[in-house]
Amino acid sequence: MATRDYYDILGVNKNASDEELKKAYRKLAMKYHPDRNPNKKEAEERFKELNEAYAVLSDKEKRKQYDTFGQEGFRQRFSQEDIFRGFDFEDIFSNLFGGRGRREFRSGGRGGVDFSDLFGRGGYQDMGRMPQKGEDMYYEWPITLEEAAFGGEKKVSLPKGGKVEEIYVKIPPGIPSGKKLRVAGKGAAGRNGGPPGDLYLQISIRNHPIFIREGDDLIVEKEIAFSEAVLGTTMEVPTLEGIKKVKVPPGTQCHTKMRLKGLGVRRFQGTGRGDEYVKVIVKVPKRVGEKTRRLIEELAKEGI
Repeated sequence: MATRDYYDILGVNKNASDEELKKAYRKLAMKYHPDRNPNKKEAEERFKELNEAYAVLSDKEKRKQYDTFGQEGFRQRFSQEDIFRGFDFEDIFSNLFGGRGRREFRSGGRGGVDFSDLFGRGGYQDMGRMPQKGEDMYYEWPITLEEAAFGGEKKVSLPKGGKVEEIYVKIPPGIPSGKKLRVAGKGAAGRNGGPPGDLYLQISIRNHPIFIREGDDLIVEKEIAFSEAVLGTTMEVPTLEGIKKVKVPPGTQCHTKMRLKGLGVRRFQGTGRGDEYVKVIVKVPKRVGEKTRRLIEELAKEGI
C-alpha cells in the first residue's frame, strides 16, 4: 500500500490536530472514492493510501510510533493487520456516505467497487476473523547497579492471563536507566491464531547505597581525617570488584577526586569500561578534648 509519508498523503503537517486529520481524510476520501472517478484503478490505489494513512495517524499510539521511527521503521514494526486493527470502518463510512455508503461500497452498489478489493483479505467483515497479533506489553523493570554494570540473565515474574509467568531475560552489560529491552512473543496472546505480541521492559536502576553512576563512570565518597589529609595515608575504597587500597598523597585537599582507571561500568554496546572517581572528604570533628584543642590552637598559630 502506502509508500509515501502519511502526512503528505493527507496533505497535513505533523502538528495537525485530530480534527484536522479527520477533515482532511473526509475531503480526500470523498474525492477519491472509486464510484466517483472514471479511472477506477487509480482511484482505488489513492483510496487505499488514504485509509492506511488515516488508520495510523488517527490512532495516538500508532501515530507516536510513526513519528518516532518514520515510514520505514514503522512498517518494519507493524504489519497490515496491525495498521488496521481497531480502525472503525463502519463509523468512517457511515459518516462519509450518509449511512448507506458502507453497504453500497462493500457490495459494489451503483456499479461500484467491492469493499474487499480495496482492503484485501475479505474486507471489513473479514478483518475481525483474520489472525491478529496480540497487544504488546510494557513494564518498568527495576534492577541493581551491579546487574546493569555487568549484565547477565535474570528471572522476571509477570502477571499474564490471571497467572504468573516466569521468564528469563538477558541484561546487556552497561545498560543505562530508561533503556527498553524487547522480548519477542511474550506479550498478550494473539487472536484467531495470530502470533502473540512482544514484551517491552523499561530498565530502572535502583539507587545504590555507595555508588553514584554518571554515564559509564562511578563516583564514591571517602572520608579521611584532617591529619591523614595533611600527612598522607592509605585508604580502603569500595569498587564493584571489591575493596582496593588507594594511596592519598600528603596535602590532599577536601573534595579532591582520585581516578581509578577502568573500574567503572562497562560501556553499553561498546568496549572497555568507564572509571571510578573517589571524592575525598576531609572529616572535621564536631567536638574535641582540651588537649586536642590546645594542639589545634598551636597549629593555628603556625597558620595551619
